[in-house]
Amino acid sequence: MARVDYYNDPNAPKANSIAVAVSAFIQDDKGRILMIRRTDNDLYAIPGGQLELGETLSEAAIREVREETGIECEVTGVIGLYSNPHHVIAYDDGEVRQEFSICFRATPITRKLQTSNESKEVLWVAVHEISSLNIHESIALRIQHALSYNVTPFFT
Repeated sequence: MARVDYYNDPNAPKANSIAVAVSAFIQDDKGRILMIRRTDNDLYAIPGGQLELGETLSEAAIREVREETGIECEVTGVIGLYSNPHHVIAYDDGEVRQEFSICFRATPITRKLQTSNESKEVLWVAVHEISSLNIHESIALRIQHALSYNVTPFFT
């Protein structure tokens, strides 16, 4: 399903739903960041997705990382809670979702990368190369917060 992110756009459609989403910021032992290239909008992002019934937030993050990248990981902390009503995601089925996402810090347990139906590319990216990728500003904000190593999680 295709999606379009609207961020601080006065012409964005009005949200008609909200769902809990999670993402995971993961660095390898060289400091590179685990990134995917999404199949639904062709943008680079950190792995993540929607919470499913019967799982905890951290279980959802671990599952999404595994599904999108092939990497097993361990959640180690919270980077931030993102709930900007001026960030909506429009899907081609008519859903327009208001952002509500928890971004976790995690460490990789396994290293073998694999793509999925949600990720057309999976790669480790050096911090200095992040700016050369086509990344939505909401994801860039999460990466910026993760790299700042604040003890207190970001929240809106």
